[in-house]
Amino acid sequence: MNNIELQSGPVATAPGPVEAQVTPLATREQIPLLTQILSMARRRKWFILGAITGALLLGLLVTLITTPKYSASATLEIKRDSSNFINVQGAEPDRQSNAVDLEFYQTQYGLLRSRGLAERVASRLNLHDNPEFFELYRSKEADGWFENGRPKPSASTREQRIREAANILLRNFYVVPERLSRLVEIRFISPDPALAQRVINTWSQNFVDRNLERRVDATAYARHYLEGRLAQLRTRIDESERALVGYAAREGIVNIPGPSDGGSSAAGERSLIADDLANLNRALAQATADRVQAESRLDSRRGSVPEALTNMAITQLRARRAELNAEYSRLLVQFDPQYPQAVALHAQIAQLDTSIAREETRVQDTLRQTYTAMLEREQSLRQHVTGLTSGILDLRRRSIQYNIIQRDADTNRQLYDALLQRYKEIGVAGGVGVNNVSIVDSAQLPERPTSPRIAMNLLIALLGGLVVAAGGAFAMEQVDQGITDPTEVEDTLAVPLLGTIPRTNSPKMLDELMDIKSSLTEAYLSLNTNLAFATDHGAPRSLAVTSSRPAEGKTTTSFAIATALARLKKRVILVDSDLRSPSVHSLVGASNKRGVSNYLIGEAELSTLIQPTSIEGLSILAAGPKPPSAPELLASDRFDRLIRELVEQYDHVLFDAPPVMGLADAPLIANRVEGVVFVLESHGTQRRMARVAIDRLRAANAQIFGAVLTKFDSKRAHYGYGYEYGYGYGYGHSGSDQAAD
Repeated sequence: MNNIELQSGPVATAPGPVEAQVTPLATREQIPLLTQILSMARRRKWFILGAITGALLLGLLVTLITTPKYSASATLEIKRDSSNFINVQGAEPDRQSNAVDLEFYQTQYGLLRSRGLAERVASRLNLHDNPEFFELYRSKEADGWFENGRPKPSASTREQRIREAANILLRNFYVVPERLSRLVEIRFISPDPALAQRVINTWSQNFVDRNLERRVDATAYARHYLEGRLAQLRTRIDESERALVGYAAREGIVNIPGPSDGGSSAAGERSLIADDLANLNRALAQATADRVQAESRLDSRRGSVPEALTNMAITQLRARRAELNAEYSRLLVQFDPQYPQAVALHAQIAQLDTSIAREETRVQDTLRQTYTAMLEREQSLRQHVTGLTSGILDLRRRSIQYNIIQRDADTNRQLYDALLQRYKEIGVAGGVGVNNVSIVDSAQLPERPTSPRIAMNLLIALLGGLVVAAGGAFAMEQVDQGITDPTEVEDTLAVPLLGTIPRTNSPKMLDELMDIKSSLTEAYLSLNTNLAFATDHGAPRSLAVTSSRPAEGKTTTSFAIATALARLKKRVILVDSDLRSPSVHSLVGASNKRGVSNYLIGEAELSTLIQPTSIEGLSILAAGPKPPSAPELLASDRFDRLIRELVEQYDHVLFDAPPVMGLADAPLIANRVEGVVFVLESHGTQRRMARVAIDRLRAANAQIFGAVLTKFDSKRAHYGYGYEYGYGYGYGHSGSDQAAD
């Protein structure tokens, strides 16, 4: 017997008619993406429909079992800054020109969601001591906090309860700002509508109160800080003034207060000696002026000095003399100067001149005395001014350190006055400020639950189902290694495609094969046409039909090929060489008591084992009883002799071979015949398994004419296919498979 060499044999290629049988509408590279997606959806439609239906049912179930929740909301107005009835520089924030301050409003939103505010609301509503509140939100941490419906008396557990209650509030609290406005909506979601209303109203009120408290606290902090600074400055003022007084006492510096002008005390004080010098200097200047004036009067003519001119006695004497002189002149007109009356008048005039001269002399003496007194006073004052000038210079030398201490004391006093003024202003500003946060609309009792919303849930479920369906379908496409399209045969197995056999829903396979107008018969006729070009002498004289695994349609295929050849008036015999699981005899209703196994062990002659069929020109050779070791029989010389005898008696000998995978029978048979037809089940045969089976046949030096794709369903194919015969083979329903092997 020939030994099987593990090397690749020649591969038969089918010429043009193989390509004419099935024409792809588009190659894989040219298929648009949308077409690929629609094709995948058509193939996986039941999975996609199931995933979407399951998602919708799940969404409906979740909606029905979800606890209804109610949402209460309130509207707050948050202004950029607060109004103030007074304008105290530094006591209120500077106004900004821009209407929208994102940093400010984001800070306010953060304060609305602060943990401190949430804990304050929980404490104000006494939620931390309410076991029903924790049960309402299914808090697992609250299991050991209560006994008989009352909280355990523990400070640590109380803090934990407040913290957990605040966490629950924050998880169900939402801040929704309204665009392009100062309004912000706050919401709280709860299974209890009354609780939602109470929480949101308490939350908004506490936020308003806390905002005002922060302002008051900021003012209180500033007042407290200024109080400390004022106390420090009072101490420093006391120390500096004590140092100033002590230094003045030691150095003998005496200052007198001057008129207050709002400046420092140093500018409002002057030294005593400087004041004396100023006074004396003014007196000296006045004395000098008086002395000069007295000297000028003294040097004047005796009768022209102002004192003489304004003296009443001299004035009266001169008036009397003028009268007498006038009368004397009138008498001289009529009488002689010796006239007694004229002489008497002349004597009176001379007496008046003597009196006037005496008065003028007395005035001159008075002026001389006045000048002398003025001169003495001027000299005395000049001496005093000279002495005080020396004292002033010495005082200035001693006042350098005094002024330093004085300025330090004045600086401390000015700082103290400024801080005291600011302290008073902050106190007033903190009392009259207006809160910049106000409640516009309080929360009302919710009448309808906001969740679950069945339409929204079903929409989400639908979207989720679509995502799962798409992902699952794509994953199934990637995981599915079955050959689904005719174009994949040559790409995957490197063998030509001889034919594509459609799936049929007929319960009687043989009846459909006998109908020459059926799509199944036409498909096998096309297969035979391609086989006619497989060799140079036409259809192979000896041919084996095998597959990678059972139930792929190889027995039906071998029977159909034999039937098609018999219709061409050929003598054909179909040999059931699957000694382990024979099935050819069941197709024609023949007996399997005697067959190939009997011939191979030498129990019977070949002529006694061949059985005719109802099909003209077709005979079968059953497998016969199951032998102990089928490979030993198939490897014997008797099997070669069987092939030679059958080829001599028949035009075509077809072997229904067993599957390749896991058995040595198929390679032994394939090595002894002209060639092999490899059967693949569409959507069933895995690519890797088919490649391994082909490699095993090639290793046995088998001539592989091509592959046949059976049970093909065009609706499950990747792309559409057309057939050149005016009708399609792929329109059968997904009913029963081809007859079993």
